[in-house]
Amino acid sequence: MHQKYLIACAACILALCFAACTQESQNRISRSIQNWTGTDGVLDVYAGDKLMKRFIKIDKMSTALGTGDGDARSYRYGYGHIDANFNLQVDPGEKKTYFEVSNFSTYIFYENPM
Repeated sequence: MHQKYLIACAACILALCFAACTQESQNRISRSIQNWTGTDGVLDVYAGDKLMKRFIKIDKMSTALGTGDGDARSYRYGYGHIDANFNLQVDPGEKKTYFEVSNFSTYIFYENPM
């Protein structure tokens, strides 16, 4: 009984601390939890209305930060498999690669629906 009470109290304290965080802090915590559990992200990069590149099996995308000033740079980066035939599956020859995408690009990042 005593152990259940301690667990309930710890859960309440954790919930209150989370509620007191700013929205940005909550987003960071959420992203870190998501990084632990992993995701099956997909990044579609467009030129106009045409799909040009697709990366699959992405764990996370990160915003680049400046080395000296720590300011956010105008691109995101990550690692994923190039989906050359756009079938949302890793086929032979579709290797894992590093990618960067500019904030000025048209792209959609989402979780694989399959």
